[in-house]
Amino acid sequence: MNPIEIGKLITQQGGFQAFIPNHFPPEDGFEFSPAILKKDRQATRLLGKLDGITKLLPDADFFLLMYQRKDAAASSQIEGTVATMVDAIEADVKANEKVPPDVDDIQHYIKAINYGIQRITKDDFPMALRLVRELHKELMHQARATDYSAPGQYRTSQNWIGGTRPDNARFVPPPPTEMLASLGELEKFMNAEDNIPIIIKAGLVHAQFETIHPFLDGNGRTGRMLISFYLWKEHYLEKPVLFLSSYFKRHQKVYYERLMGYHDGKVSEWIEFFLDGVIEITNEAIDIVGKITVLREKDMAKIQSLGKRASESAIMVLPRLYGQPIVNVATIQKWTGFRSRTGAQIVIDRFIAKGILIPKDKDIKYGQSYVYKEYLDIFVGKD
Repeated sequence: MNPIEIGKLITQQGGFQAFIPNHFPPEDGFEFSPAILKKDRQATRLLGKLDGITKLLPDADFFLLMYQRKDAAASSQIEGTVATMVDAIEADVKANEKVPPDVDDIQHYIKAINYGIQRITKDDFPMALRLVRELHKELMHQARATDYSAPGQYRTSQNWIGGTRPDNARFVPPPPTEMLASLGELEKFMNAEDNIPIIIKAGLVHAQFETIHPFLDGNGRTGRMLISFYLWKEHYLEKPVLFLSSYFKRHQKVYYERLMGYHDGKVSEWIEFFLDGVIEITNEAIDIVGKITVLREKDMAKIQSLGKRASESAIMVLPRLYGQPIVNVATIQKWTGFRSRTGAQIVIDRFIAKGILIPKDKDIKYGQSYVYKEYLDIFVGKD
């Protein structure tokens, strides 16, 4: 596929050059090579397989929650956050303690994803710019960068990427007036009935959104959420379980290079990279579902080998561990309804004896957390 002129650099009043997108999509449309279309078909088959086996999971919502955390951590790390998925899970256990700023970034991301899921599920909300603004508002409201990000509001001033000012920046997105026109075209593109394969279209939506860069902050995280919601809204997935941030984080330098190349018309190189990501992450997710299924059956057998009374409380706890694999005594009390900490600790001790839970820090006597390590390692092992 020959280079496509997505836009051009135009000198602005301040003497710097800003990237002004052309009409989108291009009037001549997009043409993709047989190799790219073959990758698209492979990605489509794998997504169908993932969707099918995810439906078979008895705890699919917990699987989704774990993937939300995984994506939230990776997407935030791309923007410089150092907190991990494990940090975010542990913060849910220590709900009464002050959350570190980096972990708060992850929690805001998860909040935004859940807001979008609820909005689309309950309200049948379309893939519109209003949804994008609402996602951004949830992501940035009372976040540590709130003073500069104008949550849910498009920017009214010039922004830039890299450098200290527009004239030495790596990339300068369109000024506000041209930005609004480009956003309008992107919204029409998302909802248009055309012949562009849906997964490829998701990649184009993300790249074009990042090119426009409509917010003062949070563009990358919002744009990465947009991929999952677009594929879900197009009925490629029963649940939005495909999250590409860990792929982008793993190949962060190439991710930025391909997005910059997209501005220069190297659309096919970006799409090839994007499809490779869908294939890689979908294969990983399929593998994770298989491992969870095996582990679940193994640990359920361990629980059922307990006496009747002991297994009753244990069966209440095990499924909840798939959504919250780091717990403490207070967590188990809440799940089981035990009034005494002693009763909850007995349940934990049984899980330790069966090799399901382990103490997070063996040197701590009070305020100990316990980890469903074998399960958690399935998710964090790749990153």
